[in-house]
Parts: sequence; C-alpha cells; structure tokens
Amino acid sequence: MKIILLGAPGSGKGTQASLITEKYNLPHISTGEIFRENIKNQTPLGVKVKEVMDSGNLCPDDLTIEIVKDRLSKEDCKGGYMLDGFPRNLTQAKALDEFLAPDIVINIDVDIKKIEHRIVGRRSCSKCKGSFHTDFIGNTEICPDCGAKLVIRKDDNAQTVRERINVYQNQTSPLIDYYTAQNKLCSVNGNQEIDDVFSEIVKVLG
Repeated sequence: MKIILLGAPGSGKGTQASLITEKYNLPHISTGEIFRENIKNQTPLGVKVKEVMDSGNLCPDDLTIEIVKDRLSKEDCKGGYMLDGFPRNLTQAKALDEFLAPDIVINIDVDIKKIEHRIVGRRSCSKCKGSFHTDFIGNTEICPDCGAKLVIRKDDNAQTVRERINVYQNQTSPLIDYYTAQNKLCSVNGNQEIDDVFSEIVKVLG
C-alpha cells in the first residue's frame, strides 16, 4: 500500500502518519524529518534547507525529488510507503508518478484559523523531545514530563505560519484536483480529535 498524506502545515499529518505506519507496518517517510536531521547535523544540505525553512519557503523541487527518490529505493519500501510532506506541488507529484506512484492520497482538511492556533502554540522538549501545546500546559517553559526546558521552533510564529499556509494554498492545493482526476483522493475532517481523524482514515483505507 502506497499512501500520501496531504494537508496544510499544522493539519496533523505527522501524527496521523505515525498512527498509519504503526497499524499497517509501513515505513514513514517524512521529508521534514529528513531535512531536520540534516539541519541538526549541519550538513551542506542542512545549511541550505535551514535558510529556506526559516524564510517560510519550500525547498527546490530537484533537491527534494532526489532525496525522496533515493529513500523510496530502499528495501523497506518494497511493500509500500507512507509519504508525509511530499509531494508539495504538481512538479513533484508528476515526478513521483514516474518512479513509484501512490495507490491512495488522503487529504486532511482543517480550518486555516485552527491551523495557525495549533502551530503557534506548539512546544517541544529540548531533552526528551516530547511535544506539547499551550492549550494543555499553559505558558510554562518547563517540560511536564522530564522538567527540562521547552523550546519553540523558529518557524512556529504567526508571521511564518501565514507565509507557509500561503505557500501551501498556492502550490500544494492544486494536488487535490490532480489526484481527484486520478480517482485517488479521499478527504477526511481534520478539525476533529486525533483518534476521530484516525478512525476516518482507517475507514478510507478499508
């Protein structure tokens, strides 16, 4: 089973992708994670990607396609994949169709105002890497799990969020029509609780 998750930044793609890969035993391929790993290790790619991400823009197509194509060629993807964060535009979608086309595309549909609230309120632990939201922990700077300092990702601010959403709407939204034309797109209501969204996705995957 080859699955793509679509959805604006903050729509919950990463969370749902993790649940899907656990249930269906598929490798979770997140371009965001690949990029962040390179940024953390300060590789030449990481330096380039960091500049782009900090400005709220997307990485160049040729670079992103090359990275994804290499990852999908690995042995663990022979039985399928769970792609999160790729493709982001029609150029990437057409490239993916040429080397390993998806079977189904799930679009997580979330209200834009809710997305902004979700992202701006995100906090992560500098030590245990736990993920939290101010709705549940308030404005504390201390991790409720291990007591270490909570941090805010540099691009998790209102201005950058709006820029990322605008980029998504301009470049990624056309994928909805692209995959609808291929009869591969299914949309789920992403405004619900995590478990309810996942239940919808499981029904779609059948």
